Amino acid sequence: MSQEKVDRYKEQKRNRKAIQAKKKRNALITKACTGAVILVLSAWLGYSAVDLYVQKQNSGPVTADTTALDDYIASLDTEQ
Repeated sequence: MSQEKVDRYKEQKRNRKAIQAKKKRNALITKACTGAVILVLSAWLGYSAVDLYVQKQNSGPVTADTTALDDYIASLDTEQ
């Protein structure tokens, strides 16, 4: 090995604990952020589903005024 490689190896060996700690910290932060995003998305999806279900139950009967349609059909019957 050249002296440059030996020096680089010694430097890495000296900082090995710090490097491993940084990798673990970054992995933990990544997992925590991913978990938070998944939690927020699932809560939003659940809230949307429940809100839609409640709106559907509170909608009540639908009424429509069909007098214009009845008058039109009656006028068609009289013309023939």
